[in-house]
Amino acid sequence: MPVSLTSRERAQLKARAHALEPVVQMGQAGVSDALVAEVNRALTAHGLIKVKLAGADREARASMADALCRATDAAEVQQVGKVLVMWRPKPEDAT
Repeated sequence: MPVSLTSRERAQLKARAHALEPVVQMGQAGVSDALVAEVNRALTAHGLIKVKLAGADREARASMADALCRATDAAEVQQVGKVLVMWRPKPEDAT
């Protein structure tokens, strides 16, 4: 189940993510198993990441972002243009 965030938590995560660069880039394959595995690895290592989405259509990018968040059990912090900010608690933070 994806993580839910309060508006205060979302604002704090947006501030932390501002200086980050995208660590994962989505290719033309879209939300593939390889992409989900890479995003899972990055979320486990960092907790807060940026993903650069492919596609020119805004609605298609939004549906890809939702699918990626559902597949990785992560929360969508923010999406600006082609950049998606995702957060999931790191395993040691979950205790």
